[in-house]
Amino acid sequence: MKKIEDILNEYKNGKLSLIDAITCIKSINFFDMGFAKIDDDRKNRTGANEIVYCENKDADKVKKIFSYLYEQNGEVLGTRANELQFQKVKEVIPSATYDETSRILKVAKKKELKGHIIVMSAGTADIKVADEAYETATFLGSFVEKIYDVGVSGIHRLLAFEETLKKANVIICVAGMEGALASVVAGLVKVPVIACPTSVGYGSNFEGLSALLTMLNSCSNGVTCVNIDNGFGAGYVAHQINTLACK
Repeated sequence: MKKIEDILNEYKNGKLSLIDAITCIKSINFFDMGFAKIDDDRKNRTGANEIVYCENKDADKVKKIFSYLYEQNGEVLGTRANELQFQKVKEVIPSATYDETSRILKVAKKKELKGHIIVMSAGTADIKVADEAYETATFLGSFVEKIYDVGVSGIHRLLAFEETLKKANVIICVAGMEGALASVVAGLVKVPVIACPTSVGYGSNFEGLSALLTMLNSCSNGVTCVNIDNGFGAGYVAHQINTLACK
């Protein structure tokens, strides 16, 4: 990918016409693959490279996207991936790994993990979403600690970790059913709590709607909420908060 300085120098030296130079400058921050336009400038704007949402994407197209991003950045993160997509990516990037629980497909650089995020799950049925948050924040460079199966139906399990919770810069609470975990945790700590509702629950849970509404209507201060089953979103914003705390 050419830099804007290269394009201007080529125009100055007569190697590019004015029209061609303008066209190059307009497209400099993305690469058009025909079926996808890869955002090459995203890390400069947001601090993280483009992340691939793999669900409902053709496996061969995921392979091409991963191949390009790996060539540019040396690492790639994909969410909601499947086994076929993983096998296709491994054809071009043998070091790629896939976690069946979180459905995270990644090629990761070794990095020093900073700060302290805690990701909690109310029950074991919520772990796939919690693991998506864990994998995302870890990939981005945050140190993440797991505390799983500490829902309010056995609140003594949660209270056993009260001192640990106070050491974190930000806490992710992943819960289905009625989604009460985030409110309880926020009442114990002085750091931001990211509530992540899951679709776990019986009929009146409405595939996560009841947990979402509980979290949005929390009476505890310091609770913010992402979408249902959005472990990626929780992990991403937790990393941003953790990064600010580390400064």
